Formats: sequence, structure tokens, C-alpha cells
Amino acid sequence: MTRRILLISSSTCHPTGYLDHAEPEIRDFLGATRRVLFFPWALRNCDAYAAKVRERLGRMDFEVESAHDAPDPVRAVEDAQAVFVGGGNTFRLLKKMYELDLLVPLRRRVWEGMPYVGSSAGSNVACATIRSTNDMPILEPPSLAALAIVPFNLNPHYLDPDPTSTHKGETREERIAQFHEENDQAVVGLREGAMLRIEGETVSLRGIARARLFRKGEPAAEFDSGDRLDFLLVQK
Repeated sequence: MTRRILLISSSTCHPTGYLDHAEPEIRDFLGATRRVLFFPWALRNCDAYAAKVRERLGRMDFEVESAHDAPDPVRAVEDAQAVFVGGGNTFRLLKKMYELDLLVPLRRRVWEGMPYVGSSAGSNVACATIRSTNDMPILEPPSLAALAIVPFNLNPHYLDPDPTSTHKGETREERIAQFHEENDQAVVGLREGAMLRIEGETVSLRGIARARLFRKGEPAAEFDSGDRLDFLLVQK
């Protein structure tokens, strides 16, 4: 399998600007690729979102086409050199991808080796399902099943419990434990600044933050940037 996937926890990481912390990794990952097809549907104002991404990736010398401007988005995916799926609301994004029949062609292109870059919601939809997202279900997609170009799930923007907080709501760790009461997929808690890079059958943690791995019936485990997590691609 020739899949090449970069899953970024967040587009912005304090104290830097939009995609600043991820720029070196994006440049290295995309290499000689010059044209990028952008999926803007995680935010309502697609025009403004596309303009923002076009300007930012333009500073990296990439030419951006937004899929929402394409007369035929499926053909745009078929012809794309690389795809970047932006962050926002995961339910809104996945619903639109179902409506436009993009999941099957996009999955096939990734299996063929087309580079896929996701950030936040765009990383969530790369997973088996979107059941571990933090987002509010403001819209209802036909299914919570997603692209499944990786067999595990993510929790982007993962936050550790604050022992000094008086907040009585559930922590991320508690919510992921509830996920595992009903689901079997491993969940990678990607802290802001962390990202996963998948090349074929290898997975490496990149970026400037650690990740926390949750597996059903097992203690949570911590991983540092540079660690390999190839085992995540082996479905039990």
C-alpha cells in the first residue's frame, strides 16, 4: 500500500499563526507537489476559508484549488496532485463529503498514493469513524463512518485533565473511555502541535507535542515526537 497521509491536530498552535507550526512538515511531506485541492466544507463560509488557505499555502509556493469551486468535485479529486482537508466542524464536513459522493474516489486516490493532509476535522474524517471528535453535531451526516484510510481514530486538540480545575464536566480521557465502552478502535489523543505522518505501513509522531494513546482495556500510553507507532495500522 502506497498511502501517504499527514494528520495534523490543529491548524494553529499558540503562539504562532495559521499553519506556522506545521509548515516545515507540510513542505517536506508534499515535496515537489505544486497543486493542492482544498476541502473547505468544515466551515460555513467556504469562499473566505479557501482564500485564507490559498494565501497561506501560496506562501509555501503551492497553488490551491478549492473543491467547492470545482464544476465537478469528484473529477477534481480524480485529477488532484494532493488534497488538504481543513479544520472546523467534523459533522458538517463529513455530511458534505457524503452529499457530493467524495468518500469512495478520495479513498481510492489515497490508496494509490496521492498525498492527503488533514487538520483537526480534516484529520478526523481520515479515520475509521468520527465518533471520537470533540465537535458538536450541528448537522447529521448519513453515517459516522468516515474515509477509513487509517484504521484508528483521533481526538485532535487533546487536553490533559487539569488537577486544579473546579469544572465538573467530563475530561477528554473520560469521554474516550466512554467511546471504548462501545467501540474497539484505538484513539490517538493528538495534543495541539502534534501530527501523525503515515507512509505506506509506517506511522511516526511528528511536531512539537506529545500524543496519548488509548486502547480498549489497556492503560493509556504516552509517545514523543519521533516515535514510531506502526502498530496502529494493524487491525486486531
